[in-house]
Amino acid sequence: MVAQLLRLRLQLLGNLFRRQIWPAIGIGIGLLYGLALAGALFLLLASLRLFTDVGLLGDVFIVAGSIITLGFIVAPIAFGVDDALDPRRFALFGMPNRTLTLGLAVASLVGIPAVIFTIVLLGTVVTWSRGPLEIIVAVLAAAITLATCMLLTRIASSFASFALSTRRARDLTGVLGILLIVLLSPVILGLATTDWSRDGVRVLENLAGVLGWTPLGAMWGLASDAAAGAFGPLLLRLIVALATLGAAWLLWQALVARMLVTPGREAESKSYAGLGWFDRLPSGPMWAVTARALTYWTRDARYWVSVLIIPIAPILIVIPLAIAGIPVEYIALIPVPLMSIFLGWTLHNDVAYDSTAIWLHVSSGVRGIADRVGRLLPLFVVSIIAIAGGSVVSALVHGDWDIYPAIVGVSTCLLFAGFGVSSVMSARFPYPVVKPGDSPFQQPQSSGTLAAIVQSVTLLASLVLAAPAIAFAVLGLLQEDPQWYFASFLAGTGIGLVALIGGIAGGSAIYDRRGPEMLEAALRA
Repeated sequence: MVAQLLRLRLQLLGNLFRRQIWPAIGIGIGLLYGLALAGALFLLLASLRLFTDVGLLGDVFIVAGSIITLGFIVAPIAFGVDDALDPRRFALFGMPNRTLTLGLAVASLVGIPAVIFTIVLLGTVVTWSRGPLEIIVAVLAAAITLATCMLLTRIASSFASFALSTRRARDLTGVLGILLIVLLSPVILGLATTDWSRDGVRVLENLAGVLGWTPLGAMWGLASDAAAGAFGPLLLRLIVALATLGAAWLLWQALVARMLVTPGREAESKSYAGLGWFDRLPSGPMWAVTARALTYWTRDARYWVSVLIIPIAPILIVIPLAIAGIPVEYIALIPVPLMSIFLGWTLHNDVAYDSTAIWLHVSSGVRGIADRVGRLLPLFVVSIIAIAGGSVVSALVHGDWDIYPAIVGVSTCLLFAGFGVSSVMSARFPYPVVKPGDSPFQQPQSSGTLAAIVQSVTLLASLVLAAPAIAFAVLGLLQEDPQWYFASFLAGTGIGLVALIGGIAGGSAIYDRRGPEMLEAALRA
C-alpha cells in the first residue's frame, strides 16, 4: 500500500508537466531554480568543512536550522498548500489508519521541496564529516531532521485545510499572525540594532543556547556536539530530537484518524434568542442606531479586527523609542493619546460599513442627529473609560501625578476632535470598504485616492485641533509648572467638546441632505 501511494505521488508530480505548455515551462523553471539554489547551498556547506571553530559553526547551524524548521510549520498555514494527498480523499477506501499514515508520510518525501531540502541536508553531512563518529551522527541528525520537518509540514498543511477551512477561522489566524509579529517586534528590533561586529558572536551564542534545547533546534545541534566531543549534551539533544519526532508522528496519526471520519469543517450557525441590544436599550431612533452599532462592534469581524489594531499601534511606537534610549517616564505619556486619536479616527468611514443596509436609515427617515450620536455612543463610552484608566497608569509610570490633567486633556481633545471630524467625513466622503461577510483582511475593489485623503485629513484635523492642549502639556514638561498641565486640561476638554458638538451638528446636516447620495455610493461600492 505504501508503494502504491508512492507511485501515485510520482504520477501526480508527472502530471504537473502534462498541462498546457506555459504552466509546464513555469514549473520547470521553478524546479531548475530550486535545484540551482540547493546546489549552491550544498557547495557552501561543503566548504564549511574546513572551518575550524566548531562552536561558532554549531551556533549558526542551530539558529538557522530553527528558522528553517519554523518555516516548515508556518508556510503551509500562512500561504496554504493544495494537498493532492489529503487524508480525507482516502476515507472511502477502507485503508487501515496505520498504513495510510505511514504511506502519506513517506509520500511526502517525494516532492520538489523534499528533494531540495534533502540536498541541503546532505551538505550538512559533508560539513561535519570530520571523523567516523561525526559522519554517523551527522547522517543520523540529517535523517531525523528530514523526517521531522516533513512530518511537521504535513501536519501544518492538513491542519490548515481541515481546521482553518471556515472564514472565521482564517480571520482569527490572521489576527493571531499580527499579534505574533507584534510580540516578535522587540526581538527583531533588538537584532536589527545589534552591533554584530562587536556583539554578534555573543548574541548568536545566547540564541543558540536557548534554541538548541527546543524542538526547533535540538536536531540541528547533534553534529556539532559530536564534533566538539560533548557527548553529554549530544545525548540530551538526541533525546529531545527523538521525542520531537515521536510526538510529531503521534500527532500525525491522530490528525489522520480524525480527518478520515470528519468530511470537513463548516461554519457553525448560531441561533439568537430575542433582539439582543435592541431589547436592552430604550426605544427611539438614536437608541436603535446605538443598538445596531453595538451589534456590529461585537459580531462583525471588520470592526473588532480594527479595534484590535488600536492597542498594537502604541506598542510598535513605544518599543523603538525604548530601544533608542528615550527615558521611560516620557515614553509613558505616549500610549493613551495615541490610542485616543486612533479611536476617534476609527469612525471616519462608518457609514460605508453599513453597505446597502444604509437604505434602512434613508427609507425610514432617521434624522442625522440620531444617526451621528447613535454611532458614536458605544465607542464613546469605551474610550472615556480607557482614557480615565490609562491616564492613571501613565501618570504612575511617569512618576508625577501633576501631569494627570494634561494626559486627560490631550487624550480627550484628540478623541472628541476625531469623533467630530469623523462625523462629518463619514457622511460627506464615504469610500469603499470590505463588504459585510467578507474577510476583514480582504482589500476593497476600489478606494483609490479618496480613501487616503479622507484618512489623512481626519488624522491631521484631530492633531491641529488638539495642538493647543499638546503645546500647554509640553510647556508644563519643559518648565515643570503644574499650571500648564491644568491649562492643557481646560484647553483639551473645551476644544474637544466644541469640535465634537460642531462635528455632530455638521455631520447631521450633511447626512440629512445627502441620504440618497450615500445610498447610491453604497450600491456602487
